[in-house]
Amino acid sequence: MATTRLTKEDFIAHIFDYRTATEWDYKGTKPAIIDFYADWCGPCKMVAPILEELSDLYKDQIEIYKVDTETELELASVFGIQSIPSFLFIPMKGLPSLEPGAFPKNALIQIIEEHLLPASS
Repeated sequence: MATTRLTKEDFIAHIFDYRTATEWDYKGTKPAIIDFYADWCGPCKMVAPILEELSDLYKDQIEIYKVDTETELELASVFGIQSIPSFLFIPMKGLPSLEPGAFPKNALIQIIEEHLLPASS
């Protein structure tokens, strides 16, 4: 399993159609992380292998996507991306949260376990 690159069209079809919806309505079947990045970004390059590892570790539980802010200017604008990397954390219920910064692996695991995956009862 690997991270999946998203275009604007993919995002609208599989995540959320921001052109027509007035409220967040996630179309996915698993929680997701979207990494807003650029190829020239040093911190983005440091986080990329961590996301690949997490994609393997959580392959049946979450989706991990990447959006190239250099080619997907509209998506970056819609989400107000001002620094990269920035991550959109999308739970199955509730609103997503956008967090800037190059998170270390343990911080990403904590976010996944505490906010994206349902607590086992």
